[in-house]
Amino acid sequence: MAEQGAIVLIPIPFTDLSSQKRRPVVIISNDAYNRTSSDIIVVAITSNPAPVDYSFAITSADLVKGTLNRPSKIRVDKIYTLSQSIIVKAFGQVNTATLERIHQTLQNLVGEKS
Repeated sequence: MAEQGAIVLIPIPFTDLSSQKRRPVVIISNDAYNRTSSDIIVVAITSNPAPVDYSFAITSADLVKGTLNRPSKIRVDKIYTLSQSIIVKAFGQVNTATLERIHQTLQNLVGEKS
């Protein structure tokens, strides 16, 4: 079963669907959902350092398991619902503070109009 906070590798199609590339994501759906659904809800991780709204930097210091190859950003604005069956592998787990920051950033993204 996929676990909330796990960093997993999944194949993500290009927007024109011409090809796909394996990309890391963080599972944000809770463990109860992950146990009862064949799907997971995830947010993207990128190594692109460009500043983007609703994103924040993470390093291996933000993980309780595994390591990142390079400093990265969690893109909370890139949300996907995917089948658990397409997970290629799990290679890390974010710490509680990082998971809480994802939740807060997501709340800011979907919060009241400004």
